[in-house]
Amino acid sequence: MAAIVGGIHESQGSENSLEIEDLARFAVQEHNTKENAVLEFVRVVKTKQQVVSGTVYYLTIEATDGGQKKLFEAKVWVKPWLNFKEVQEFKPVADV
Repeated sequence: MAAIVGGIHESQGSENSLEIEDLARFAVQEHNTKENAVLEFVRVVKTKQQVVSGTVYYLTIEATDGGQKKLFEAKVWVKPWLNFKEVQEFKPVADV
């Protein structure tokens, strides 16, 4: 399936890739630094991608906060040719 520029699409199976896990760990680390938090990365639950000038990854991340597992959504923008990586958003997932 060809990527549609600007379109967001599911990335099934990529939750287990090292690249996605590294981005998720980066997002948790950046959040911890910015918010003086101590979240610990557990796993990536879901991944979506959007092709723009680079790629925006929408990650649903499971992390522990004080021993309690919680879900967070992170938006990470990557431009590999510029060695650029930025967490644009990191927020808790509202309880269902």
